[in-house]
Amino acid sequence: MTDKNKYEAGIGSDARQTPQRVVFVTRKTSAKVQGDVGPQRMAYPHLLVREAIVFQVLVAALVVVAMFWDAPLEQIANPLLTPNPAKAPWYFLGLQELLHYFPPLVAGIIIPTLVIIALVVIPYFNVNVDGEQLWAGNRKNRLSVFLLVFIAVVLFLGAFRAWTVMVPTLITCLLILRSYFVGRGTHSWADRLHNRHISWWVMSWFIFVAVSLTIVGTFFRGPGWSWVWPWGSHAG
Repeated sequence: MTDKNKYEAGIGSDARQTPQRVVFVTRKTSAKVQGDVGPQRMAYPHLLVREAIVFQVLVAALVVVAMFWDAPLEQIANPLLTPNPAKAPWYFLGLQELLHYFPPLVAGIIIPTLVIIALVVIPYFNVNVDGEQLWAGNRKNRLSVFLLVFIAVVLFLGAFRAWTVMVPTLITCLLILRSYFVGRGTHSWADRLHNRHISWWVMSWFIFVAVSLTIVGTFFRGPGWSWVWPWGSHAG
């Protein structure tokens, strides 16, 4: 720091002649920084006009696609004939895939309820506000906790033979372990993983598992919810 930026705090004999200001910054407050606001634009018409243009382009593209490709509709619904397999819409196939491994109470009620409760409760708590890295602090203790959680999750999934959940879980855990042993400052992909915080890893694992369940339920499940290959004749 230069001499111009150095400040010395002390008690002056004349507060009006040499006024001083003390700012206390706590975890829930911050000092107000004044500066240039920067360029600004009104939401109307700049934003709304662009959104309207994008919407019209999207509608035109859907019309063109519909003119050249038919929708993948099946035959007329027959209440006396149940298709095999009876698949839910794609956004529910992840839950349907979980029902293949876990009891209906666990896959259909407990797991979705815990996810919803987490989404509701987490915003009311200061969860990782500082964005601290996963391996910051006491690395050995965090590694021990991570290994215990990892072993417990693997044993739980192995007991139910939930392989489509275990595979993305193992891949995510191996990446976490790789980020633990990588050297800092190497400017590699593993170094970027090393700088990620725990909430990033949890969300990445959740998305990885959800995508894996949806893909397996869409392309790899046939009659009786058995495993089939997408290029086979029984792929549903």
